[in-house]
Amino acid sequence: MTTEQLLRARRNLPAGHPDRGPLRARAIEANLPLAYRLAQRYAGRGERPDDLAQVAAMALVKAVDGYDPDRLAPFVGYAVPTIVGALKRHFRDTAWGMRVPRPTQELVLGLREATGYLEQLRGRTPTAVELAAHLRVDVDALSDAIIASHVYRLQSLDGPGTGNDNIELVDLIGRIDPRFARIDERLSHGELGRLVAALPLRERRILAMRFSDEMTQAAIAAELGISQMHVSRLLRGSLNRLRIGFVASVEPTA
Repeated sequence: MTTEQLLRARRNLPAGHPDRGPLRARAIEANLPLAYRLAQRYAGRGERPDDLAQVAAMALVKAVDGYDPDRLAPFVGYAVPTIVGALKRHFRDTAWGMRVPRPTQELVLGLREATGYLEQLRGRTPTAVELAAHLRVDVDALSDAIIASHVYRLQSLDGPGTGNDNIELVDLIGRIDPRFARIDERLSHGELGRLVAALPLRERRILAMRFSDEMTQAAIAAELGISQMHVSRLLRGSLNRLRIGFVASVEPTA
């Protein structure tokens, strides 16, 4: 029986009939080679063949379940776009190490094939202008695609550093900001306390009620007999002065 006949026979059976499951399974098994062939088209682009085969197989199951035998259209005409679409979405949505615009992703997928074709045609590595002309894009878009292809798979920071297997990559990038130690020193010597002590008494009281007693601005306003808006302005001004004073105190001296 053809796939169309299998699915038509399954459709004609009532729900819960014991033969519905076997007919569905036969339709899926009969078309697995098709799904795997389509997956192989996308091999060599950074994804494991097993993962691509799984994506294609799941899309085939979706096609078997979504196919309408009453339309009298060949099953393969419905299944191929479904499977190819799933493979493209896999590359677009899950395979990239970072978010890249869809047109750039599609251009990256066609870049390898175009490069191989032009190399065979011309007997040398094609130039950027030749690739852009072949793919019908401008050189700037092609440059973006080439750059994007380098971030398809990001290197793990926990991996070994270049040329030294005993050092992780994370240990080779960045550096410790020397101002961190100065912040610790300022805090340990009561720099923040000195700045708070320099504030007017009412502002110090408002800070204590807000951050030590965890009172709301409305409760503070009621306690002090002023408006909540006034409390908000005083808090904002106090915190701003503390921030400026503290940053100035930890800035490295010339």
